Amino acid sequence: MLDPERFISDRARAIDASGIRRVFDLAAKLDNPINLSIGQPDFDVPGPVKDAAIDAIRSGMNRYTVTQGIAELREKITTRIAQALPNWAGPGGGVGDETGVLITSGVSGGLVLAILACVGPGDEVLIPDPYFVMYKHLVALAGAKAVYIDTYPDFQLTPERIEPHITERTKLLLFNSPSNPTGVVATEEACRGVAQLADRHGLLLLSDEIYDEFCYEKTQADDGRRRCPTPAAYSKDVLLLRGFSKTYGMTGWRLGYTAGPKPIIEQMTKLQQYTFVCAPSMVQAAGVAALDHDMSEYVEQYRGKRDFVAQRLSGSYELTVPGGAFYAFPKVPDRLGITGGAFVQRAVDKNVLIIPGSVFSNRDTHFRLSYACDQDTLARGMDVLVALAKQ
Repeated sequence: MLDPERFISDRARAIDASGIRRVFDLAAKLDNPINLSIGQPDFDVPGPVKDAAIDAIRSGMNRYTVTQGIAELREKITTRIAQALPNWAGPGGGVGDETGVLITSGVSGGLVLAILACVGPGDEVLIPDPYFVMYKHLVALAGAKAVYIDTYPDFQLTPERIEPHITERTKLLLFNSPSNPTGVVATEEACRGVAQLADRHGLLLLSDEIYDEFCYEKTQADDGRRRCPTPAAYSKDVLLLRGFSKTYGMTGWRLGYTAGPKPIIEQMTKLQQYTFVCAPSMVQAAGVAALDHDMSEYVEQYRGKRDFVAQRLSGSYELTVPGGAFYAFPKVPDRLGITGGAFVQRAVDKNVLIIPGSVFSNRDTHFRLSYACDQDTLARGMDVLVALAKQ
């Protein structure tokens, strides 16, 4: 009889199942849980964006596209990047000739391609701790070594924290702002300093900005513009990853893009030919429409939810107030004398679903909650969490 275990590679065994997915599975078994675990907007895809996808399907746009993505979407993205980041602009209204753009199957797809294209055995990748859960596993998949940079308690990734970890093997620095899981937004000063540090040491900087529209306190940049701070404003030697999933409620549609140095984008495009092939064709057409749709109303609603969470948890938990995304990362009160994982189990016993901080970190002192839910669910969840802090 065949022994399936014999065929599982060391590469697969080195990767753990997602702790977030385990909570999703648990949610399916609970009766009407108060679900603060899901990093998914509670609003639906806007009607005009749905219509664009439906029209594309009905008109026959159901075949492969070119691997790099349809021209109309790529051109619209390059124009948007050039407008937001003048240092990336070329003479024709888009980005310069040294910059490439690739449409990906979500930002997650872009992360897979970027890491496989850029690092391998013997390379070291700098990862801020806490981190997005996928980072360390993709680095392991590529055969590289993850090197963690502790950013507690304020969760700012600064040059001073990074530099001691740089060695001759360091190749890639991962940057995520607004952050999942903390919701923290990097300061303009940190973005400038990190970009300069990467340039000085010859490191590739990968900036994961999937939550760039969910930035509640945009800053006055050096060029006079108000925007969510980004290291891409200070260097073109950046792999910039952005997407549609969070901003437009398109999490299941799988659409993102990567922009950066053309030779790297070309290698990512080559890998996409043999993996994802292309992003979904009808979704690319919807992406063109999405870029014209104003989502500021939803962002303001989420700002209000952020304020509500910060106010309710104040006095019960130590919390770095999130400046973006739709997560908070409170610390379990020391006087409880328990780990983050144990606290999450107490919350689950009260029918509240949150994520242990250890899913995102080498520490087990915090938990992540998502406020991407309706106000009633959020209020009931806050009641339970405040009560648990008092036990």
